[in-house]
Amino acid sequence: MISRYLRNTVEHVFGTIKGWMGATHFRTRGLTNVATEANLAILAYNIKRAIAIAGVGPALNAIAG
Repeated sequence: MISRYLRNTVEHVFGTIKGWMGATHFRTRGLTNVATEANLAILAYNIKRAIAIAGVGPALNAIAG
């Protein structure tokens, strides 16, 4: 039962990221380029979530170091 819960949670995140990208596929070709594109999309998602949770000021302070 727990694996079903975890699968749904992960699928939601990837569905959100795919919605932001506006497509169901990657725009680049090649494993290295696709990995880079996915990492950038995931980084943007994480930054947006940090801002939503902590607020703009604390998130910027955390990024600045």
